[in-house]
Amino acid sequence: MALPVAPMLRIATYTVLQHLKGGRYPLVLMLEPLLRCNLACPGCGKIDYPDPILNQRLSFQQCMDAIDECGAPAVSIAGGEPLLHREMPKIVEGYLAKKKFVILCTNALLLKKKIDDYKPSPYFTWSIHLDGDKAMHDHAVDQAGTYEVAVEAIKLAQSKGFRVQVNSTVFDGASPDRLAAFFDTMKELGVGITVSPGYAYERAPDQEHFLTRQRTKNFFRDVFKRGDGGKAWDFTNSPLFLDFLAGNQSYECTPWSMPLRTVFGWQKPCYLVGEGYVGTFKELMEGTDWEQYGVGKYEKCANCMVHCGFEGTAATDAIRHPLKMFNVARKGVRTEGPMAPDIDLSNQRPAENVYSTHVERELARIIAENPKGLKRTERAA
Repeated sequence: MALPVAPMLRIATYTVLQHLKGGRYPLVLMLEPLLRCNLACPGCGKIDYPDPILNQRLSFQQCMDAIDECGAPAVSIAGGEPLLHREMPKIVEGYLAKKKFVILCTNALLLKKKIDDYKPSPYFTWSIHLDGDKAMHDHAVDQAGTYEVAVEAIKLAQSKGFRVQVNSTVFDGASPDRLAAFFDTMKELGVGITVSPGYAYERAPDQEHFLTRQRTKNFFRDVFKRGDGGKAWDFTNSPLFLDFLAGNQSYECTPWSMPLRTVFGWQKPCYLVGEGYVGTFKELMEGTDWEQYGVGKYEKCANCMVHCGFEGTAATDAIRHPLKMFNVARKGVRTEGPMAPDIDLSNQRPAENVYSTHVERELARIIAENPKGLKRTERAA
């Protein structure tokens, strides 16, 4: 599903100019203005925090400052569930006023109630979380009935003139036949699809159902061959990223291309791996030892093929080799034959389990600033 012309031109112009300048630059600001959610998905590493942290919110001004700091042409707002944030309509309006392309990610449970707080715009997209058909999705989010709510919300948003896409995360054990059939259904609904394998967050309750790199490649080959190399469906992913999922490209990640601003600060080093937080985007870019992270460098990155790490790499490859990108878009993803060489993992450094440190630090800050509020939270819990 192609973007509307105006935001597509702005993003393309920005990307080409930044590429010509050289150096590292962001493509999409990943924003988590809160971590609280109205679901408890087993594969999610974002919600298993103490209540004082789940009660934190980024303010409207903090959200505006984040996009001004990094300068990205687009922002993807997630969480947690962003529709729980009282200032979310104002935040979206603020980004649209800056001509930023806004992707508002939601599980859709609150969309029917909240939708009239938003207005259609070529710079705005609803991204509905759907991890497959009814049985697949309801199992993934561990709550029956969520698939029907999401589909109803998609139709409602479309009827009001909004651009709508779905975002689908794939876990080990998924069926290629069923996922392809789900993509057929989304095609019939007229929505684009952002697809990605899941990432094994340290805090995720379920650590048994994340795909390895080789399983990811085999799985997506099986899926794409059921849809004419993927051409049968409307993906919002770039063609070269889809080609990468099928094992046809040897890519290293570009972790700074989609930086994360959350209630803790700017997450180091990337959206997926949380190994510390800094107060400014400049600190993130200049103070992160980027060479310490990535597939083949760090154990936590070993199985990652997630879009927020590799779409930036695919975008750079498309600028350098536009004919390759156009050929994949025209012919579809290759699903037979040898795969591209993968990255050697033998020299990767072992994982460091440091994710709890920032939680303890944030709790200490909250207690110092508002000890009475913390006691009220503890009594309510």
